[in-house]
Amino acid sequence: MRPALDSYAGIPQETRLLFRGLCTTDAVAVEGLLQTSLRFLAAGMPAKRQPDERDDAHVRMNRYSRVVIAVDTKPSNGWLAQAELFLKRRRVAWGLYVSTLFMPHRKTSLSIFESRHFENFVWQALFAKSLPAADLPLVASKDFRVCTIPWNIFQSAGLLALKFGKFALYPVLDTHGFDVFIAQTPYPGRVDASTALVIRYHDALPILMPNLFANKSRHQATHYHALLSNVRSGAYFACVSEATRGDLLRIFPGLGDRAVTIHNMVSHHFHDAASSPAQVGGIIRARLNIGAADAIAAFVSLTEQETFYKTHLEPSALRYLLMVSTIEPRKNHAQLIAAWERLRCTVDPSLKLVLVGNLGWDTAPIMKTMRGWIDQGAIFVLNSVPADDLRILYQHAAATICPSLAEGFDFSGIECMRSGGIAIASDIPVHREIYGDAAVYFEPYSPQSLASAMTDTLYAADSGQRRQHLQERGNAISARYLPEAIIPQWERFLQRIAPPHRAADAAKVVAHSRI
Repeated sequence: MRPALDSYAGIPQETRLLFRGLCTTDAVAVEGLLQTSLRFLAAGMPAKRQPDERDDAHVRMNRYSRVVIAVDTKPSNGWLAQAELFLKRRRVAWGLYVSTLFMPHRKTSLSIFESRHFENFVWQALFAKSLPAADLPLVASKDFRVCTIPWNIFQSAGLLALKFGKFALYPVLDTHGFDVFIAQTPYPGRVDASTALVIRYHDALPILMPNLFANKSRHQATHYHALLSNVRSGAYFACVSEATRGDLLRIFPGLGDRAVTIHNMVSHHFHDAASSPAQVGGIIRARLNIGAADAIAAFVSLTEQETFYKTHLEPSALRYLLMVSTIEPRKNHAQLIAAWERLRCTVDPSLKLVLVGNLGWDTAPIMKTMRGWIDQGAIFVLNSVPADDLRILYQHAAATICPSLAEGFDFSGIECMRSGGIAIASDIPVHREIYGDAAVYFEPYSPQSLASAMTDTLYAADSGQRRQHLQERGNAISARYLPEAIIPQWERFLQRIAPPHRAADAAKVVAHSRI
């Protein structure tokens, strides 16, 4: 579950929430797939026969322990180790390509990882960032299959075929015995003929807006060619929004019958429970992104530091806007800051801006813009904020701003609504679809439009009534994305696509969780 391991961002959240949701229904039996992005894994127990009590316990435990270590240990940064790893990746990619080309019936095996006795690893590595502790017995008890070859090696092996032909040629996973294989994002691989492949499709932005991504050529190529391979192999697509489905059909118009919309689920962490605004300052202080020097104020002494935070995070004077998103060009931080600056100059000079999210790519211009404000105690950049803390930030913000230029879904507005806050969002199709009349909208390329929207919503004579109305609508709209509303849609979809010979049985699903 690579997204689940990486961060608190949208696709990692969806991975955890979907796995958890499928675990709650009797209609499916779920296993996860462990396959890292870049690290080679140790193999678990052979899948050709199920482990039983006759196996030596120490053999099983040793194998599973080695899987945990491989997932949890980053490669050495030494130049020799890095050179060896680079050569190994190239060698394995070429070997995988050649074997796929000349031995088309050969499949990449998946070994077994039993979670019993390793629940702590499963929970901490994969689920703790998004799920409440009450879910530990539910998700940490599920077993996994292990693919020892990294996801990026699958990508490289498939793309090697483009040197000699028109189409990428990806390896085949041995998914025999599984009715459905669910992959987060286009998957650089194929599955057994008896298994239905489902792509959880988040957005087509690497194709439609490649200029807004890091490693543009690689990102675009891996997305497009894996997507094309999935389309050609007969995969189904469960899109996170109708806007995303529309983009997919613009690229592949013939997919109508194989593409459905099933919205993301919102975590049940987010709810409108009473909390004190006095908690906000402590949360901001505790979750500052201290790993990035540009994201925090600089001090010459501890005394200066303590005075600074005591002054600028005083609860009685703490009024702030909130944005929750990775800091990268597509998220449109620059327009938000420009609009916020207008508000401070014309309406509310004490208004602060709290940004929650990891630093992504191409961040230098926006961090340069924020530098002066960070030093003044007007902008605070946070990361790794647990859901319980984030709920409090949503609840007490003057508003949560969702300014993205493009999105597949956008969790932040829905999480805000579930927490009792209000959202002001860019006027893009997916926001209109997901947020409905529970948000205030603005032109995403116009700071003046955003400033006007914030002024009208937060500072007009009737702002109290407007806030109450938005909270009421937000509570109703966001309820559409609770697990109890979304999981039945997955049950109906999986029942429809299950192979005919097992349609009468409960579908057995392996939820592909890229680590």
